[in-house]
Amino acid sequence: MKFVKKFLLYFTLFSIFCVILGVTSIYAVYLHFKDELPSVNTLKQVEFQTPMKVYSADGKLISQFGEKRRIPLQFEQIPQPLIDTLLATEDARFYSHQGVDVIGIFRAAFAVLVSGNKSQGASTLTMQVARGFFLTRDKTYIRKIKEIFIALHIEQELTKEEILTLYINKVELGYRAFGFGAAAQVYYGKDLSELNIAQFAMLTGLLKAPTAYNPLRNPERAKFRRDTVLWRLKETKHLTDAEYRAAIQQPLTAKYHGAQIELDAPYIAEMVRQQMVERFGEEIAYTKGYQVYTSITAKAQIAAQQALRENLHNYDERHGYRKPASPLWQQDEAAWTEEKIAQHLEKQSEFGLLTAAVVTAVDDELKRFQFIDKNKHYAWVEWSGMSWARAFIDDDHQGEAPQLPSEIVTVGELIYLRKQNETQWQLSQFPDASSALVALNPTNGAIIALSGGYDFYQSEFNRVTQAKRQVGSNIKPFIYSAALEHGFTLASIINDAPINQWDRQQGTVWRPRNSPPVYDGPTRMRTALAKSKNVISVRLLRSVGLDNVVNHLAQFGFSPHDLPKNESLALGSASFTPLELASAYTAFANGGFVVEPFLIDRVATPEGKVIYSANPKIACTECELSADEQQDEILPAKRAISAQNAFLIADAMQSTIWGGGNWNKGTGWNGTGWRAQALKRTDIGGKTGTTNEAKDTWFSGYGPNIVVTSWVGFDDHTRALGSTKPNPNLASDQVFGKEFGAQTALPSWIEFLKVVLDGREKQSVALPDNIVSVRIDNETGKLTTSADHTSLFEYFIRGTAPDSYVERDPLPDILNAEAAGEVTEKGTEGIF
Repeated sequence: MKFVKKFLLYFTLFSIFCVILGVTSIYAVYLHFKDELPSVNTLKQVEFQTPMKVYSADGKLISQFGEKRRIPLQFEQIPQPLIDTLLATEDARFYSHQGVDVIGIFRAAFAVLVSGNKSQGASTLTMQVARGFFLTRDKTYIRKIKEIFIALHIEQELTKEEILTLYINKVELGYRAFGFGAAAQVYYGKDLSELNIAQFAMLTGLLKAPTAYNPLRNPERAKFRRDTVLWRLKETKHLTDAEYRAAIQQPLTAKYHGAQIELDAPYIAEMVRQQMVERFGEEIAYTKGYQVYTSITAKAQIAAQQALRENLHNYDERHGYRKPASPLWQQDEAAWTEEKIAQHLEKQSEFGLLTAAVVTAVDDELKRFQFIDKNKHYAWVEWSGMSWARAFIDDDHQGEAPQLPSEIVTVGELIYLRKQNETQWQLSQFPDASSALVALNPTNGAIIALSGGYDFYQSEFNRVTQAKRQVGSNIKPFIYSAALEHGFTLASIINDAPINQWDRQQGTVWRPRNSPPVYDGPTRMRTALAKSKNVISVRLLRSVGLDNVVNHLAQFGFSPHDLPKNESLALGSASFTPLELASAYTAFANGGFVVEPFLIDRVATPEGKVIYSANPKIACTECELSADEQQDEILPAKRAISAQNAFLIADAMQSTIWGGGNWNKGTGWNGTGWRAQALKRTDIGGKTGTTNEAKDTWFSGYGPNIVVTSWVGFDDHTRALGSTKPNPNLASDQVFGKEFGAQTALPSWIEFLKVVLDGREKQSVALPDNIVSVRIDNETGKLTTSADHTSLFEYFIRGTAPDSYVERDPLPDILNAEAAGEVTEKGTEGIF
């Protein structure tokens, strides 16, 4: 008995000594590491790295940028089943310990003594938060000691709810998903609140090892881990036996979900990314969760992409079919199995409107062929979907029209199709040519829609902003605008006759020609612009003076360095991007102002605080005040031309579409853009453009509060768009002949505006001050008293209208007068 008492005494003293020694040691260790421990106060203001998101003006998600996908949650947004699952699996005594689970530490220590390795970490959720924010994942005793001290400090500074919230938002769960909010989207494409208990268990199971237990890589191991988590829920009474059995019977439903893109507009997204990095820097742009709202709308953007793609396919298909080199298997070989075909198709790139498929049967009797797609679905292509496919020889030549499907396709060929409707498919191919389309708001320069090519994932080259191409006759409205500034009117008569000019330095003759080479003699300026008369454009430049024209064009925002200092400028030898051209055209639609294109409307933080807002300069006549008179922070745009000049050119461009004259009297004529009459609107106008050999084709024009430029050409500057002959398999309204702006670029302009202007009422333009309308003679441009088909009303700036009446004397033969040296000022008034 005495021995026992002595033993207890010594044991008690030894225990007290050990406690004192332990406390002293811990305090000593704390003092040693004190200066190395970070301040946990930063956790109260922690900012999670979240990706930048890009939206359309109407709130459709376009893209997101950033290495980490994260959807930060408030504690109130965290479902209770997720909390139960986490605590049951990771830290059952979370609400009872003060950051360190002593029982867990002793258990881990015992495991080390038994096994000799650190198989258990004994980390509480608080310790994991400490490690996640302040430490590395190295399994060292020093790191563990620091982790304990930081965890104890965290528990003093933060509530349990705050710690849980930090943990749930911080943890890495694979596939760049950080936090459970992002993981729910990545693995299930759902909001966290929409998941069931089996899915919560699946995500929680990833905590142990996001790669080893990932359901997308190791489904068997992932299911085993998920069921283990569910068993822990049953053991902790969060699930009944029946609920547990039901949960483990559920199949794995996880699959990869990218960002939930609502509007596919990658050219827009890339432009935003570049501008955001330029403005804020990469680190801030990609990690602060900024929400970028653009100026585009979903309706307009979808219409732009669809119009551009359909137009490219139409151009490409009328030039012929480029048959695949060889089938996947020869006719004397065994056909591939469905599985092998599907695997092969999965590897094929599908761009734009195209779907890859393999021909499985050809029926000449019923004139159709069968195909299989990568989903192992079979369907038929009827004759109407392939009869276009005569052989492509080169850009100017096509083979004979096919008569049977077997002349077009062969069993085993890899082909591409595009869907015409729910039941009809059309044989197709990836277009060789390229295109661009951009639409602006002429009032403030906001980009309404933009497509820089057929498919961004096939070519990231943005032809709207990066491709400087010769503009051809798209330059002419600016030349004519300069002429108005130097004494001409829309009724001025200019000689539409061939020009032959000897160049002494080059030793050659310059012969600018009309396209087509038709010359009408004395022609009113309005008619010349609408018919795109090349020689008249040259004569106007000569009369105004090259330097004056260059200076005038510079007022529209064109760089003088891009303007050739020779007469070829009148024919469009200058090269601009589609965006530069569209921006300049806005001056004709907004009363004469130059507006600067912009894409980003505003940038907001994840909390909704706007940190950047566009403040564009506005085209506004009423806003043209002195600096002292300007109100409401409205920035007036720079004026390029007078309101009267802008009105006259815009009105003349309506004639490009609607022509003039009287068809019943045999005097009617069409402008080069007559195809746009299909829109059945009189409030639109524009100008075609075609360069030499049709290497570039354009149409730029306006509608109510919109300016649109369309371009089609090859990325290879040396390749011309060519010509086609009629296809006897197609209807009589098919397009054929030489490619030019009205035939090649205008159709996408029309199809785009058909969608965008649908439902908009026609708008009439108010006459600017000092614009008058007088009746003139159709042939001479002079005043007339006739009210028949020989006359028309024309607009003039006050003081520039003709002051003499027409005399019915015959005019000189102007086509031959110049060649004979008979052109003088006398008798040829107004002819240049």
